[in-house]
Amino acid sequence: MAMWIQAQQLQGDALHQMQALYGQHFPIEVRHYLAQWIENQQWDLVDMDNPAEEAKAKRLLDNLVAELQMKAQLQGGEDGFLLKIKLGHYANQLKSTYDRCPLELVRCIKHILHSEQRLVQEATKVSCGSGVVAMDTLSQRHQQINQTFEELRLATQETENELRKLQHSQEYFIIQYQENLRIQAQLSSLSSLTPAERTQRESALQSKRATVESWLTTEASTLQKHRLDLAEEHQKTFSLLRKQQTLILDEELIQWKRRQQLAGNGGPHEGGLDVLQSWCEKLADLIWQNRQQIRRCEHLTQQLPLPGPMEELLNKLNADITDIISALVTSTFIIEKQPPQVLKTQTKFAATVRLLVGGKLNVHMNPPQVKAVIVNEQQAKALLKNESTHSESSGEILNNNCVMEYHQATGTLSAHFRNMSLKRIKRSDRRGAESVTEEKFTVLFEAQFSVGSNELVFHVKTLSLPVVVIVHGSQDNNATATVLWDNAFAETGRVPFIVPDKVLWHQLCEALDMKYKAEMHSERGLSEDNQVFLAQKAFTSSSNNPEDYRTMTISWAQFNRDSLPGRNFTFWQWFDGVVELMKRHLKPHWNDGAILGFVNKQQAQDMLLSKPNGTFLLRFSDSEIGGITIAWVAENPNKSGERMVWNLLPYTTKDFTIRSLADRISDLNHLLFLYPDRPKDEVFAKYYTPPLCTYQHKYFASACFKMLRSMYYQLFDNMLDPDGDFDLEDTMDVARHVEELLRRPMANQSHKHFIFSRNSMA
Repeated sequence: MAMWIQAQQLQGDALHQMQALYGQHFPIEVRHYLAQWIENQQWDLVDMDNPAEEAKAKRLLDNLVAELQMKAQLQGGEDGFLLKIKLGHYANQLKSTYDRCPLELVRCIKHILHSEQRLVQEATKVSCGSGVVAMDTLSQRHQQINQTFEELRLATQETENELRKLQHSQEYFIIQYQENLRIQAQLSSLSSLTPAERTQRESALQSKRATVESWLTTEASTLQKHRLDLAEEHQKTFSLLRKQQTLILDEELIQWKRRQQLAGNGGPHEGGLDVLQSWCEKLADLIWQNRQQIRRCEHLTQQLPLPGPMEELLNKLNADITDIISALVTSTFIIEKQPPQVLKTQTKFAATVRLLVGGKLNVHMNPPQVKAVIVNEQQAKALLKNESTHSESSGEILNNNCVMEYHQATGTLSAHFRNMSLKRIKRSDRRGAESVTEEKFTVLFEAQFSVGSNELVFHVKTLSLPVVVIVHGSQDNNATATVLWDNAFAETGRVPFIVPDKVLWHQLCEALDMKYKAEMHSERGLSEDNQVFLAQKAFTSSSNNPEDYRTMTISWAQFNRDSLPGRNFTFWQWFDGVVELMKRHLKPHWNDGAILGFVNKQQAQDMLLSKPNGTFLLRFSDSEIGGITIAWVAENPNKSGERMVWNLLPYTTKDFTIRSLADRISDLNHLLFLYPDRPKDEVFAKYYTPPLCTYQHKYFASACFKMLRSMYYQLFDNMLDPDGDFDLEDTMDVARHVEELLRRPMANQSHKHFIFSRNSMA
């Protein structure tokens, strides 16, 4: 219910956008009275691309209807009577609307909740520093667009009124013209009258004809001027339409696509398409109205030809406005849900394409079919140059045809490819040192739309973000590097799929920080010190000054082609290993601030030697991909009075699948304080695995841990090597013994059995 309470606080344009989410497909009253129930349901767990999930969606629909009926029954008294009727009506309405397509209800509610969340988050940013400027700018831009739409609406209404006046004037002109022809016919028939009658009648008819012809001459000039004035107004409206369309398609839609691309690197979600679709639909409506007006003007001109440039003017206007309709339709055929950018062969994947003007132009009345094919970089370049690539592809995609569906509840026309699979891929010749994981492909979606009763036919195409095709999971990390570099540094309007070979170090840091925060689901990203550590690693530098790296550039080769000095892995492979380790096992500890991570061995030593014995920290291994080590300060057993820093051999994912980091730290009694001075139990206790013994067997548990502690100290000296590193195998042996013993049931065990277990472990 918290979201609905916040949504009700929205103001201005955001409030209007929120209200526009509701209608007959889902009344706002249902959202209000069932707010808590709606927000408590796990709508996101329903996979819209899986038809097997329909049963789950049906249960949600039935439960929603039941909740609504229950809420209706609870209404009492005079004030509750109408609400009781209304809620009961909504229950029946929702049941009738979605009973045969319950997944559409889920789609509708997910769409509403995500849109509300976005609007609330955007409104919240207004109170946050730089967000004020950003939101003010956004609000002003949206206000400008809405204001222009109002100007266009008024201008279109005005030309409609003028066109009707012109039509009425022309109809009256034609009537008078026919009257003139009738007078001429009467004059021609006077020969049958007597001379006296003919003279009298002829004089009257001649006078009347002169009057009518004079009026026709004047009115013809007036009509011609009226036509020219109307054409001029249409030209002004067209110019404003084109300007508005450029703003929406070349700025707003391009910015949405850029946000979608950055979201592939972990950036903020690109946001919903509702506002963009509403703008595009308004554009489509206004353009189509003006086009129809221009065609009616053409009809009037053909009906009553008058000397002048009208025919050429109208032909040009018609061609121009048809061009912007074409641009609108082709530009609003977009990929709402991108295919995965690292695409493994023989693996199912999904994508969704959408036509933002489909409902307004009635494209859905004759649902088009969309086809998906995979093309390489050269083929993509040819497509953008409008060179023929008919039937050309670089592989075979199964289940690559899909009919677009119109969703009445959300007003969207889209095609959901749910079960595509890349059966095979045809690779091109690689350049120089380029590896297979640097080769980029794209999924081409194409369809044919007819608009206005097949009056206009458009063949539309759109390309996905670049994808890297792999055949084995081991290629994933290098493929991800290619995708991250492309998403971060691709320029708008580029030739596919050109990216700079070098970028500024701080630009790469922004991309890595975005990726890291997304994987950690945390606002704690890469600090300035972390970035200095990464710069030292990337550039083999010892400088601790951030300013030394600010203007430095890093090349693609330094990022993920050349190995780090003295290592058999690249900078990216090391960083990605850290991300994977943290994401799988250590995310809570990073978010708690327990892991410093980006600290080298010498820095760790300097930091720890200034602290009491037993102080430790966690840092990422320099020598092993995806490794983390514990460094701590203690007495040097070989030299009395001297202290030294010890380092465990790195733990990896394999180790943490056996025993968690918190439990390992708990096992090591000589670790007392997490740097700088936090008692370890204060930091890690909430993550310790509870002991598997009951209250009545505390005696055995106590004996167990005493025995283990004595064993542990006996083994401890053997685990430390002369260089201060810890033998991982011996560490793991102790951990396994602990786990084995803790898993054994204590009930009905004799002391004799306990001693046997101890002896068998020794």
